[in-house]
Amino acid sequence: MKYLLYLSPLILFIIISSSRELNEGALGSRSNPIKIYFTPSVDANKISFNAHQLTDYLEKETGYHFITAIPASYIAVVEAFGTGKADIASINTFSYLMANAKYGAEARLRIVRDYGETSYKGQFITRVDSGIDSLSDIDGRTIAYVDPSSTSGYILPKAKLKRLGIKPSESVFAMRHDNVVTMVYQKQVDVGATYYAPPDSATGKILDARVRVEKQFPDVAKKIKIIGFTEDIPNDPWVFRKDMDEKMKEKIINALLKYVQTDEGKKTMYDIYDVRGLIRTKDSDYDGLRKLLKQENIKFESFVK
Repeated sequence: MKYLLYLSPLILFIIISSSRELNEGALGSRSNPIKIYFTPSVDANKISFNAHQLTDYLEKETGYHFITAIPASYIAVVEAFGTGKADIASINTFSYLMANAKYGAEARLRIVRDYGETSYKGQFITRVDSGIDSLSDIDGRTIAYVDPSSTSGYILPKAKLKRLGIKPSESVFAMRHDNVVTMVYQKQVDVGATYYAPPDSATGKILDARVRVEKQFPDVAKKIKIIGFTEDIPNDPWVFRKDMDEKMKEKIINALLKYVQTDEGKKTMYDIYDVRGLIRTKDSDYDGLRKLLKQENIKFESFVK
């Protein structure tokens, strides 16, 4: 049986807007600011605090006005393109494919992580004292996933277990990667599925999802181990609304590329989503994932319900 673990059921989303007085006008004006949505894969307060610095820079660089929003779920980001609420979104890969298929949203930038990584994968984690040493040991045990639309934290891990004929006894959704790690650490579940990132090549320091709870649990790297991985996934894209003016898109894209080269931008973007940089991307860069989803018979409709 699956059930959702809603951490903040009364908070649908958080809006961070400029304090400047708004005037009537076209998109990008004070009364009609450009709306940037963020996938709620980490703590909303962490995103909102850093988003202020990002929008301040974008406003100075482009002359446009911006607001940001953090919906309660991944699907809410997708549907924001359908309702006209989102103009731009920093979105996970599966949600992008859904937004592209349903509403024509376009991937124009892709996240770069540590060591220039432009792709990533999911990982299966468990406590070192769980008695679980391989994926086959997950059979009959409990597992925590991130979100029903999380590529690394649910879709690919779930598909891999199904392909191997492994059936957990119970599955839960923790809604964020750090929550999954916490549930495994506190023995609320036997196994968790989160994103993976290779450790620092010089120091060996962990950089995968476990690092997000390291302040709370300093021994997390010793208490929680990795027992398996999913296939590689193109890094998360920055997505633009289909009918947004092309000159406006390019102006914002150039500003974002410039921002991640500044000291402030490097810190802000890393604090939001562990982003080290941005590169230009295109929709066809995600065709490999489309093919994989088709092979696994994973359909968007099942995630919108």
